[in-house]
Amino acid sequence: MTGFSALDPCVHCGFCLQACPTYLATGDEADSPRGRIVLMRALERGEIGVSDPALLQHLDACLGCRGCEPVCPSGVGYGRGLAAARELLVQARGLRPLARAVLAVFQRRWLGRLAFGAARLLRDLGFMNLLARPGRAGFAMAMVAATRPVAGPGRPPRTRRARSANGGTVALFRGCIMDGLFAHVHAATQRTLEANGYRIVEVRRQVCCGALHEHAGDRRGAESLARRNVNAFARAADFVVVNSAGCGALLKDYGHLLGTEEARGFAERVRDVTELLAARGPRPGARLDLEVAYDAPCHLEHAQRVQEPPLAVLGAVPGLRLALVPGSDRCCGSAGIYSLLEPVLSRAVLDAKITVYAGTSPRPAFVLTGNPGCLMQIGAGLSLAGLSTRVAHPVEVLDWSYRAGGVYQESEGES
Repeated sequence: MTGFSALDPCVHCGFCLQACPTYLATGDEADSPRGRIVLMRALERGEIGVSDPALLQHLDACLGCRGCEPVCPSGVGYGRGLAAARELLVQARGLRPLARAVLAVFQRRWLGRLAFGAARLLRDLGFMNLLARPGRAGFAMAMVAATRPVAGPGRPPRTRRARSANGGTVALFRGCIMDGLFAHVHAATQRTLEANGYRIVEVRRQVCCGALHEHAGDRRGAESLARRNVNAFARAADFVVVNSAGCGALLKDYGHLLGTEEARGFAERVRDVTELLAARGPRPGARLDLEVAYDAPCHLEHAQRVQEPPLAVLGAVPGLRLALVPGSDRCCGSAGIYSLLEPVLSRAVLDAKITVYAGTSPRPAFVLTGNPGCLMQIGAGLSLAGLSTRVAHPVEVLDWSYRAGGVYQESEGES
């Protein structure tokens, strides 16, 4: 089922309500999946116009986290329906001005490089920490500040070489935010994969995955980027590895987005980094005595249904004390560019999560999550709440463990 037809199985049972972060924040039925399905059906039938204020308010307020899908006993494809509705609204009314401006940064590589280069410079000089505030602009500064790399134990090698490339070849999907602000996560991804027997290859001419565009209803923009990526990665490697849950969800859905055999073949090769590492064990590292909490990214947990591999990766680190706090599978409020477009509701959703972490005992040293938006959103929330807890990607922790255990030196020394 695709588009609005994916909503057909809905019997309005209400199981989705308690899984919806915006419904829990507002208590408004129209801010629940069930309520929004009623609105989307009315839009499809022409009973509500594309300019109806209530329709726009409640559909814009949806995070698109798809947390409602796993709990639905009828198998409603809520994400497909939401995408169809937003596409229809964009076709009729265009993108919201702020959304258009932000998406332009990701559509044009030169503009993205300029924006992320400036953000990195200000971050590394400490200005983003100084500018961090609770308001919309100040919170955006806090989000960028949260991307600063954490100095883990051990020192990474200057060169990397797989022990033996018997796990196959892997092409790294670099993305835009990950490449612009999380190069340290890419480096950790490469090192840990190579230590587990994969050979990494680089792919030129790759571009933004298009997830932010598709999420906002700009299907044409998403398709344009998707076609470029399918061509760039054609026959590049056995697998395409991604360390961003939001990117991974759309990359795995390119077959649906483009409807071509080439796109379906590409999508079948896409793996989250934790999937590839878990498939190889992964090999254990050195002991790290750390309190950590895992916060599942929505588009890994709900859209991709990848739940066990991140835990398997963390399980390869001896001494790691891992907590799964209540609501760790619920959206943090980032949702692509949602935190910029809907700052009030985004913060309401985030505050509920930060309150839980503030009351966790023992308090974790790190909250681990596998998506850049989540890392930035949760990191900013923790910082502005005055908590010392930091954020990191799960693969970074495995990388720290490998550094401390001399895994990379061992690999370099092998012939």
